[in-house]
Amino acid sequence: MLARLKRLDPLIVLIILAVIIAIIVPARGTFAEWFDVAVKIAIALLFFLYGARLSTQEALNGLKHWRLHLTILAITFVIFPVIGVGLEPLLFFISEDLYMGILFLTLVPSTVQSSVAFTSIAKGNIAGSIVAASLSNLAGVFFTPLLVMLLMTSGGRAGVDLQVFVDISIQLLLPFILGQVARRWVKGFAANKATKIVDRGSIAMVVYSAFSAGMVAGVWYTISVWEIVFLIVFSIALVVAMLWLSMFIATRFGFNRGDSIAIQFCGTKKSLATGLPMAAVIFGGANVGLLILPLMIFHQIQLMICAWLAARYGRDAQEQKAHASA
Repeated sequence: MLARLKRLDPLIVLIILAVIIAIIVPARGTFAEWFDVAVKIAIALLFFLYGARLSTQEALNGLKHWRLHLTILAITFVIFPVIGVGLEPLLFFISEDLYMGILFLTLVPSTVQSSVAFTSIAKGNIAGSIVAASLSNLAGVFFTPLLVMLLMTSGGRAGVDLQVFVDISIQLLLPFILGQVARRWVKGFAANKATKIVDRGSIAMVVYSAFSAGMVAGVWYTISVWEIVFLIVFSIALVVAMLWLSMFIATRFGFNRGDSIAIQFCGTKKSLATGLPMAAVIFGGANVGLLILPLMIFHQIQLMICAWLAARYGRDAQEQKAHASA
């Protein structure tokens, strides 16, 4: 038993601990506000370190890789929504509100921070994942409300705050650019274990913050145990299916290993951090209740499964490198 516990990935342990702590002691009031600021600082630091670690040429290559970005956008805003519409027969087993939550889950953009973090851990194309995941969130500002209006019968008039562009630029792109500028002085520090520590720490902080918000809002008390079990099983099946499908598409189109990993981790994610504010904006600030629950559960499941997969990819890459140098 102890040997198995030692082999358990530290990131999965951190995520589980974050969920447990959020259940027992969720962030509330002033502490929640300060913790939210801390999460933003951690994410900004993460992207500063990515900027400092990547050469400028690698960053430019990531920006120019249009086939990679187009593939990820197609998975996020075409394949996922088609699957969401195709799941309508679930209405025979679950409530309409719960199905609408599942459908909304398929319409939101990809995560940025965790997608890049997992791509980094798996030794994939980090530069490409940064651009692709950021582009997904920017595109989601337009595509998600549009898809909601087209596909969700309960959707109200969609409105978008242009401040989203400013927020994404300040929190993600600006730190990355500053890291590029400061690279000549801090690239040695950024190349060591510091980035991995920030990777794992920032993901755990996001999980705790998101799960705490659900606890404080009382979302878990509006749904039955059966429905929670169903959403967990459904989320596992959807994550596994999309991971397989995204890798199949990447291989079919001839992408290399690094790009395929970026496609997997950027294309299969759904952002809770972006999805929750979008739900409030699109649906006029009304009580979204069950609408966000499938996204919350899917978010936790995708982090756990992708953490295991990224760690496995990372170990495989290290072993291949060791064999090559032997």
